[in-house]
Amino acid sequence: MSNGSYQQRRGQIEAYFDRTAAEAWKRLTSDAPVSGIRATVRAGREQMRATLLDWLGADLSGRRLLDAGCGTGMLALEAARRGAEVLAVDLSATLIENARERIPADLAGRIEFAVGDMLSPLSDAAGFDHIVAMDSIIHYELDDAVDVITAFGERARASVLFTFAPRTAPLAVMHAVGQLFPRGDRSPAIVPVREARLRERLAAAPRLAGWQLGRGRRIAHGFYTSQALELIPR
Repeated sequence: MSNGSYQQRRGQIEAYFDRTAAEAWKRLTSDAPVSGIRATVRAGREQMRATLLDWLGADLSGRRLLDAGCGTGMLALEAARRGAEVLAVDLSATLIENARERIPADLAGRIEFAVGDMLSPLSDAAGFDHIVAMDSIIHYELDDAVDVITAFGERARASVLFTFAPRTAPLAVMHAVGQLFPRGDRSPAIVPVREARLRERLAAAPRLAGWQLGRGRRIAHGFYTSQALELIPR
């Protein structure tokens, strides 16, 4: 995507997860002890990951899946255990290195971790049965988020599962407080989106004419709030 706002935010996210937050993210996505606040984020993410995997189904044999913004690869690994052939990409080389270290011997050859933009694999002519973007679109403005989801819809066959940050009062407060910190200490801002507006934009997108919104679920657990939506063929 050549959109300047997308490219700028992508650079901020890469720098944050590849350097500033790499060790913290590695601990958060493991069973290592974490603070009370991070424990609520871990628990919320576990619930969200379980939700998306439940939507994918228990048997993914013969299915090809793209994990877009895979982080340390926890969802990708479980999808591979269920039989999927998985390509998992993330901007952070540090997180991808950690993900590769976690591949068990019995999944060798079923999963590939790659450093790159979550849209870069979409030139693959084979396409994907499923594309999952868990908490990887939440940092982008609405226009860019819609463009990303639309691009996913052009390369998926069975479903596109993604999450966004719903615009709620608690999230608005956290966003405002975050702006008080020195710029160098901030993580890339989560961009709250109104669900009705997002649904409206996706329904009106010409390139998504063959798709419709399916299931949805909001998970709010302590300092973690995220909402999942499913795109399925009409």
